[in-house]
Amino acid sequence: MHFKPFTHIGAALAAALASTSAASTPAMAADAALRPDQAAFRALYKEMVETDTSITTGSCTLLADRIEQHLRAAGFRDEELHRFAVPEFPKEGGIVAILPGTSKTAKPILLLGHLDVVVARREDWTRDPYTLIEENGYFYGRGTADMKAMDAIWTDMLIRFRKAGEKPRRTIKLALTCGEETATAFNGAKWLTENRRDLIDAEFALNEGGGGRTDKALEAGGKVVVQNIHVGEKTPVDFRIEATNRGGHSSIPVKDNAIYDLANALQKIAAYEFPLMMTDTTRAYFGKSGAARSDAMGKAMVAIAANPQDRAAEALLNTDRTFHSMLRTTCVATLLDGGHASNALPQRAGANVNCRIFPGVPAEDVRKTLEQVIDNPAMTVTRTSFRGPDAVPPPLDPKITGPAEKLVRKYYPGVPLVPVMSPGATDGVFLEAVGIPSYGPPGLFSDPEGSGAHGLNERISTKAVYTARDLLTDLVRAYAF
Repeated sequence: MHFKPFTHIGAALAAALASTSAASTPAMAADAALRPDQAAFRALYKEMVETDTSITTGSCTLLADRIEQHLRAAGFRDEELHRFAVPEFPKEGGIVAILPGTSKTAKPILLLGHLDVVVARREDWTRDPYTLIEENGYFYGRGTADMKAMDAIWTDMLIRFRKAGEKPRRTIKLALTCGEETATAFNGAKWLTENRRDLIDAEFALNEGGGGRTDKALEAGGKVVVQNIHVGEKTPVDFRIEATNRGGHSSIPVKDNAIYDLANALQKIAAYEFPLMMTDTTRAYFGKSGAARSDAMGKAMVAIAANPQDRAAEALLNTDRTFHSMLRTTCVATLLDGGHASNALPQRAGANVNCRIFPGVPAEDVRKTLEQVIDNPAMTVTRTSFRGPDAVPPPLDPKITGPAEKLVRKYYPGVPLVPVMSPGATDGVFLEAVGIPSYGPPGLFSDPEGSGAHGLNERISTKAVYTARDLLTDLVRAYAF
């Protein structure tokens, strides 16, 4: 995933809830005394983490091969397993597995996961990134959190259902794809929506993005204080802002200068504030989260949920960078280039502006807004990235949130479930574009400082993994059986 969406959002809410609500540590057997089914799951998880699936040195296809072997051993038949890849990207293949349901009318549910991980260099890590290491209550390794824990949970779940002969009412589909972490890779989720929609067609999907946060690190006595369900995300889009000029000798400068034009344009973009917007999800997030706080920020959160036109509340919320981003489209300069020689006037100067576009807003509208803000007909604004379609906000559906709330109460007593919209991006955007709402369920959790996903020494709590496995199994049962 391009941005782990709740590292700050969950931490901010966790800090508030730590002092205002009862919190608990999830119950489970001690790690040293795993049940046989947990031990089998751990072995699968270990195999997934230890199969390098990075874009440079790894292979999603190899891991899909190994997953297929496990599914076949559990009794999945040829017609229930579907492999996919394209010749140009032979190492970026994926797999779809189908557990047929008994109902002829109930639409399937889809379990989605990406197998690829961000590149990790051994010399930078404390431990070997492609070895699953269990240490002091944590699993360490690339992909332990993003997102092979959930991949293993989904796969293990279907294996157990099939081995036990369980027959769900709804068909359960599992799609494990590649290409989520790298824009230049073969994106399996995108390909499936465009080429094999029949394989993944579902009433809704469960994907990454949800989960909870502790109030502090577990080794410091931290407790889980919030669980999130991910409902919607922004669209990430890059625009190239460029100024051009005839150039000339630097000894005879002129006012018409490409670098100055670019600088002026970027100052205007920096000063511009996109208008406040809300979805049902963000309204619920601010209302529920704010009600758990007793400070001025909490009151502002409740106020903005009740009245999005409350400018005083908005002004205070804008002082928090995450709340600010959740309330609008944002655009920020991230790369800069210009000129061609130290003794020449610049002929060209440009910048990359990365926008995170609020759900429901077309990217072309944002491009036109940037043109208007710059207000210089000599400059161009060109979209340069097409990671995915414009984000479509899924509904905040009680049929989805209700069972999740019930199970959070069971596994995390006293901990609230709060819906949240991600300022980042997942492959769910491809599903939503073709009418399959995507949700990130609760279950997993991490410390306030995050899991190290995309960074060094990625880790996740062993309790988080085993508890989420049980919670998510019960959740899929609630939806499908």
